[in-house]
Amino acid sequence: MSTPEGPLAPLASATNGLAHEVNGSASANGNGAVDGAPSFDTTLFHQYLSALLPPVLGALPTELDSLFEDEFDERVARFAAEGGGVLYVVKVKDEGEEEAPPTYSYRLVTQLSYSPSTVTSLALIKRNPTLDPVTPLASQLHILNLFGGEETPYESLHSVVSFGVKPWFDAFVGARGGNKDGGDSKMGIPMTKKKFAELELSLLHLQQNVEIPETHLIIHPVIQRAVEQAHASGVRPNLSHIPAKLLNDSTFLNTLHGHVNSWIKSIQAVTKLSRDVSSGTASQEINFWLSLERALEGIETQLRSDEVNMVMDCLRNAKRFLATVSFIADTGLKASTELVHKYNLLMKDFPLNELLSATDLDKIQEAIVFIFGHIIRKLKLSPYPIRRALPLVEAISRDFNDQLLRVLTSHRLAYQPYDNFDRLLGQAMGIFRTWDDHIKEFTNVARDAMRKRLEKFIPIKVNSAHAKLQERCRYLRDWRKQHEQLAVMTGPTKGLGTMVKEVGGIDMEEEVKEAYEVIKRIDVLDVSVEGTEIWVTAENAYNERVARVENQIIARLRDRLGTARNANEMFRVFSKFNALFVRPKIRGAIQEYQTQLIDSVKEDIKRLHDKFKTQYRYSEAYHMSQMRDLPPIAGAIIWARQIERQLLTYMKRVEDVLGKGWELYAEGQKLQSESTAFRKKLDTRPVYDAWLHDINRRDMGVNGRLFEIVRLRGSQAQANGAGGSGGAGGGGGGGYQLAVNFDPQIITLFKEVRNLLWLNFQVPHAITNMAKDAKRVYPHAVSLMETVRTYGQTLDLVENNRGIEWLVAEYRNDAQRMVSKGMNIRWDYFVNQYDTARYVGAEGRADNRHIQFVREFASVVSVLQDKTNNVIDLYRDITRAVEDLGTCAFSTEAFAELLARIQAAIDRLNLEGYANLDHWVASLDKRIEDIFLQRLTQIIETWCSEFDRGADDGDRRDALALRDMTNKRKAGKGVKEEKFVEGSLTVKPIVHEIRIQNQVIFLDPPIEYARSTWIKQLHDWLGVVCRLRRIQSSRYEIGLQMQVTAAVETTYTSLLTQLPDEILQRPFSLIDQKVRELKEYVAKWLQFQSLWDLEAEYVFNRLGDSLAHWQQLLTEIKKARSTFDTSETQKGFGVCVVDYEQVQARVNAKYDAWQRDILSRFGVKLGNAMKDMHASILKARNELEHHSIEGLVGATARRF
Repeated sequence: MSTPEGPLAPLASATNGLAHEVNGSASANGNGAVDGAPSFDTTLFHQYLSALLPPVLGALPTELDSLFEDEFDERVARFAAEGGGVLYVVKVKDEGEEEAPPTYSYRLVTQLSYSPSTVTSLALIKRNPTLDPVTPLASQLHILNLFGGEETPYESLHSVVSFGVKPWFDAFVGARGGNKDGGDSKMGIPMTKKKFAELELSLLHLQQNVEIPETHLIIHPVIQRAVEQAHASGVRPNLSHIPAKLLNDSTFLNTLHGHVNSWIKSIQAVTKLSRDVSSGTASQEINFWLSLERALEGIETQLRSDEVNMVMDCLRNAKRFLATVSFIADTGLKASTELVHKYNLLMKDFPLNELLSATDLDKIQEAIVFIFGHIIRKLKLSPYPIRRALPLVEAISRDFNDQLLRVLTSHRLAYQPYDNFDRLLGQAMGIFRTWDDHIKEFTNVARDAMRKRLEKFIPIKVNSAHAKLQERCRYLRDWRKQHEQLAVMTGPTKGLGTMVKEVGGIDMEEEVKEAYEVIKRIDVLDVSVEGTEIWVTAENAYNERVARVENQIIARLRDRLGTARNANEMFRVFSKFNALFVRPKIRGAIQEYQTQLIDSVKEDIKRLHDKFKTQYRYSEAYHMSQMRDLPPIAGAIIWARQIERQLLTYMKRVEDVLGKGWELYAEGQKLQSESTAFRKKLDTRPVYDAWLHDINRRDMGVNGRLFEIVRLRGSQAQANGAGGSGGAGGGGGGGYQLAVNFDPQIITLFKEVRNLLWLNFQVPHAITNMAKDAKRVYPHAVSLMETVRTYGQTLDLVENNRGIEWLVAEYRNDAQRMVSKGMNIRWDYFVNQYDTARYVGAEGRADNRHIQFVREFASVVSVLQDKTNNVIDLYRDITRAVEDLGTCAFSTEAFAELLARIQAAIDRLNLEGYANLDHWVASLDKRIEDIFLQRLTQIIETWCSEFDRGADDGDRRDALALRDMTNKRKAGKGVKEEKFVEGSLTVKPIVHEIRIQNQVIFLDPPIEYARSTWIKQLHDWLGVVCRLRRIQSSRYEIGLQMQVTAAVETTYTSLLTQLPDEILQRPFSLIDQKVRELKEYVAKWLQFQSLWDLEAEYVFNRLGDSLAHWQQLLTEIKKARSTFDTSETQKGFGVCVVDYEQVQARVNAKYDAWQRDILSRFGVKLGNAMKDMHASILKARNELEHHSIEGLVGATARRF
C-alpha cells in the first residue's frame, strides 16, 4: 500500500527520513562494509520501529519496551532472511477495571490471531525476498494498518479494498491502458476487476448481515456425564446410566425443568426473530432468511442430540409432562422452520450478486433480467408475502441505482466524445426500459399471487429509487444531442462558423466549446438537491454563452430564407439547417415563412388525393404487391397506410419547421381540417371489416379428402388433352381430371391473416385458427398441387408421344397406386398431426405416414416425369433414326450406323430399367422390318429396272467406258460390281468375248458365269439389308437367355420370306430371259464353227446336183453374213455385252472362202445345167422344125 494520506503523511515522511538517517549512521559505523553479502543489523529495524510506531499506533515510546524483548532479534533476523515474508505489530488492550484508564501492550508476531481485545494490527510486508541493510527500509517494506476493536473486521477490510487496493489498481491500469490501446483485455485485467468487485461485494454483504444469535442449549453435568459414559461403552444412552436416586430427586428434576424452560425462551428468541425489509439493502434481507434457516437447522440438530432426549426421558419418567408435551409447540420451531424454508425458495440462488458485481452496462442489464426472472419464477412457488416483496424490489432498485451510477460515473460522461456518450446513455435508457418492462410483469405476477393467496389487498406499486437518475439521463441525452448539433453546425466542416464570424465578429466554434467547458466541471449525474442546483446553475451559464451564437445563426438563416425563390428552396435551406431547429430561439425566428410552406404542402397533399382517387387496383402498387405475394386486402391496406404515412410526413415536416401550434392559424386550421378529412378517407378499418364479414359469411375450412375428381367440359377436355391429370372417361363430350381438394381461397386467407397481424389488426380467434390450419397444411397442399400438375403434364406428354406407354407403364402404375392410396386420406389428418410431427425426433417423424405420403407422391411423380422426359428424348432419337432408315443411302455403312444409334438408345433404356422393353423393342423391330421390306421392294424394282434396260440403252453407253472395262477385264479376268448412289443404284454390264482358238470358237466367260454374277449381285443388294444385325433388348442381361439364344434370329434374312412371290420371281425370270437371249445370239456365232469342221466334198455331195438346193444355200449364206459382216464389233443386251471383234475377221474370211468355193461349184453346176438345157432346146427345135403344121391340127396333146 502507498503511504497514508492526510495527517499521517508527514509522519511517514519523517519516518522515511529517520530510516535514511539510521541507515546512514549504520553505514558510517562501518556495519555495511562486510565481506560478501552484508548481514542485516537488527538495531536498524529496532530504530525504524521506534520511529514508526508512536505516530502510527498512537503509542508512547515507553510502552514499546515490551515489543523489544529477548526474541525480537531472532524474529527480525528470520524476517530479514529469505524465508520470512511478513511481521505483525499487534496492539492489545489490557484487561482491567472499567473505570480505570485503558492500558495497552504491544507484541511482534509472525502469525495473526483475532480477539476482541485487539485494538489494531500493523502488517510489515517485504517487497523483496531479503532485507538489504544498505537500502532504506522505507523503500523495502509495505505498511498496512489492520484496524480492530469492532465486532467484525468486515468494515475495515471493505474500506481497504474499496478505497485503497482497487483504486490503485484501476489507476495503474488506466494509465497503462492509454498507451497500450486496450491491450489489457488480452491480459485478464477485466477478470481481475471483476474479482475485485466481487471481493468488495462479499465484504459488504458480510458487514450488512443481520447476526442471528447462536443458541446453545444448557445441559446438566449429570446428563452430560451419563451420555459420555454411554458413548464410551458403545451403547445407546438411557435412564440406567443416571443414578436412580437422582431420577426422583426433586431438586435435580427442578433443575432440568428450568433448563427446558430456558431452552424454550432461547429458541423462541430465534423463531420470533424478524426484520424490517424496508430498511437496509436487498442483500441484508436475503442473507437474513438464509442465516435464519441455518440457525433453525442448528437448533433442530441440538434438539435431536442424546443429551436433550435423556433430559426429556428423565422428565417423563418423573411424570412431569407439562414440560415435555408442549415443548415443540411452545418453541414454534416447526412452523418457523417450514415458513423459512418456503421463503428461502425465493432467497436461495438469488442472482443479486450479478448486479452488485457488474462492471459494465451490459452486465447490469443481464443482471436485471436474471433478478426479475428469478423473482417472477420463484414468487409463484414461494409464499413470500407480497407486502415484503414490494420493499425488496425497492431495495433492489436502490442497489441498481447505486451500481448504475457507479458505472456511468467511472466513464466521466462529460468528457466522452458524442458517439460514446450517446452509446452509453442509450444503453442506460435501454436498461431503464428493461427495468420498466420487468416491473410491469412483476406487478401482474404479484397481483395474481396476492389474489390466489387471499392476502389482504395492498396497492401494488414500486417506488423506483432510480427515477431521478432515469430522468436526468433522458434529459442529458437530449441536451447533449442539441449541443452536438450546434457544435457540428458551427464547426469547420459546415463553414457556418466562418461565415458568421465575418458578419458578427465572434468565433462560434470556440464560443460553443467554452460554453461546454462549464458543464465539464460538474457531476452531471448528481441528482441530489445540491447536485440539481449545481446543474441548473451550470446550464444557465451554458445557455447565456450559446444565446450569442444563436443570434448570429438566426441572422444568417433569415438572410438565406429571404433570398429563397420558392418553397422548395426554403425546404432545402430548412433541410440543411434542420439540426438547429431544435433550438427554441431559432425555431421562433422562422415562423414568418409559414404561409409559403403551407401552400407547398397543399400541393403535395393534392397529389396524394389524385393518387388515392386512381384506386389501388389500377395503381402500380397493385402489380408490385402481386409480384411480392401480397394478398389484395392487405395490399390495399398497406397502400392506404403508405399514403397516410406520406400525409403525416408532410404534416410533420411543417411542424418540425414551424413548431408546435402551427394549426392554430387560419390557414393552418384549414390545412389541418383537410388533412384530417383525408385521413378519415384513408381509414382502413372499413376494408378490414368488409373482409371479415365476407370471411364469416363463407364456409371455409381445411377438411375433406386429399384429392377430388373433377369433370371437365368439352373445351377443357380438349385443352387438357385426352389424358388429363387422371385420365379421360365418362360421356357427354367431357373427361375427368385429378385435382387437389384444397380451396385456393384458404391460401389467400392465411396470407391475409399473416399480413393483417403484421399490420396490428385484431383478427378473430376462429379465423386465426383457420389460417393457422391452412398455414400448417399449405406446404403440403402446394406440394400436392405441383405434383398433380406435374402428373397431368407428364400424362399429356405420354399421350402426345405415342409409343412410349409401355416403357413408362411401371412408373405410371406407381403414381396411380399413390393416387389410389391418397384418395382415402383427409386434410384433417395433416391438421391434427402437424404439432406432433414438429416436436418429435427424427425417428418419430417417420411415423407420420400422411406427411410421408406427400413426399413419396412427389418423389414418385418426379421419377415419372424424369423417366418420361428421358424416354421422350431417346424415343425421338430412335424415331428419327428409324425414319432415316427409309431415306438414307442404300449401303451397309448407312444402315449399320442408324441401327447402332437405335441399339445404343435401347441399351440406355435397358440400363435405366424401363419396363416392357422386350415388347416395345419387338414392336420397334416390326416397324424397322416394314421399312426394310419397303426398301427391299424398292431395291428389287430398281435392280430389275437396271437389269432390264434394253439393248438401245446399252448401245447408247459410252463406248470408251466399255472398252476400258473390256481392257480391265482382259487384264484381270474378273468383273467388279460397282454401285452409284446418285439418284439410284446402277448395274454395270458384263462383257463376254467370242474368241477362236485352235480352230475352235467359244464364249469367254461362259454364259453361266453371267448367270452366277447376276444372282450374286442381286444377293449383294439384298444382303445390304438382310445381313444387318437386328436390334436387341437384352444385351445387358447376363446369361438369362442362354438356352434360347440359338433360336433368336440376329439378322433380317427372314425378310425375304415376307416378300410376295412375284417380287422375288421377277429378277430371276429376267435373268433366265436374259440368259436365253444371250444363248440364242451366241449360238449363231457358234454355228460358224462348222466353217472349220465341215469338209467341202461332204457339203457338195449333200447338195448333189439340185440347183435349187445350191441356190437355197447361197441365199442362206448371204443372209447369215449379216451376223458378222457389219461395222460393229459387239452386241449389247442391256446388262451384258458380247464382243466379237476377235472372231469377226476370221469368220468373215473363212466365210468368204466357203462362199467362193460354193459359188464356183454352183457356177460349174449351173453351166452344166445350162448346157444341157441348151442342148435340149436345140433338140426340140430341130424336132419341131421337122414337123408340118397340118400334122399338128387335131392332135390332143403335144409335149416338147
